[in-house]
Amino acid sequence: MKLSHFNFKLPEELLAERPVENRDESRLMVINRANKTIEHKMFKDVIDYFNEGDVMILNNTRVFPARLYGNKEKTGARIEVFLLRELNEEQRLWDVLVDPARKIRIGNKLYFGDDDTLVAEVIDNTTSRGRTLRFLFDGSYKEFRRKLTELGETPLPKYINRQVEPEDEERYQTIYAKNEGAVAAPTAGLHFSKHLLKRLEIKGVENAEVTLHVGLGTFNPVEVEDLSKHKMDSEEVIIDATAVQKVNRAIEHKKRVCAVGTTSMRAIESSVSSNGRLNEFYGWTNKFIFPPYDFSIANCMITNFHTPKSTLLMMVSAFAGHDLTKRAYEEAIKEKYRFYSYGDAMLII
Repeated sequence: MKLSHFNFKLPEELLAERPVENRDESRLMVINRANKTIEHKMFKDVIDYFNEGDVMILNNTRVFPARLYGNKEKTGARIEVFLLRELNEEQRLWDVLVDPARKIRIGNKLYFGDDDTLVAEVIDNTTSRGRTLRFLFDGSYKEFRRKLTELGETPLPKYINRQVEPEDEERYQTIYAKNEGAVAAPTAGLHFSKHLLKRLEIKGVENAEVTLHVGLGTFNPVEVEDLSKHKMDSEEVIIDATAVQKVNRAIEHKKRVCAVGTTSMRAIESSVSSNGRLNEFYGWTNKFIFPPYDFSIANCMITNFHTPKSTLLMMVSAFAGHDLTKRAYEEAIKEKYRFYSYGDAMLII
């Protein structure tokens, strides 16, 4: 398959700028791979498709306020700094993206906050927009991290054409978020409310939590027509013994094993045994899933509606089948489903 197979015209007004009022009242498109049907539901109806012993694989990563605004020394120019990953805790080294990048060179200093208590020095160039920063801060590591949280804002995707609002801090986070480390939310999980999770639990549906710290690599545009030449950025993954036990038990009992989101799917597909079972995993993955691909663990998937030519759309296409995915997206546009992070959901069974 080639990049051009994943292009389509997405009307701009279908990109969701805000979440729906109640998490579980977004719309849900249900795609049945066996009989090729498409149904239109509400997200809270997802409970009707699961029974006792089925397992939902949830990505429990927590988004941290990764976007900072600083001022360049001497000129005072306003610079956006997007924290990607911590390289060294002791030396306070971070990989970041800067914007506008052309103004930021090695040796430059950036000042943050009204009182300039946080300063960063540029010590390396990594990509055209990427830099390595060393943060200078008088205080303990704990105080430093607290300062980053205080100065940072919720890293809403760039397509959302508005200022960050107080409700974004809560809504751009799953209700089961625990392990801090993501710079973007695992958005399929945003549809779950406490009430819906409780109803699923009462029905006997189990949750298996994994962690994949979502980086910006997930959203990097694919720029090569030959998909096998695209390289994903690495993201950190943790799959513990408890999750492994729950998932493998469901596989053995031929239950529904549902990956909630492309990040959960990428995590589990990065750690599969030769007999098609899930293994524990503590490390990094740069797995890129595109058609044709044989999935080993999940037999069902919840995901959002993704943008043209995205790696996320390619994974969905590999799971649901290219023709059925194409038909579902045509239907979604016709029915005015909301796309992307704050948009509606799709259940593939």
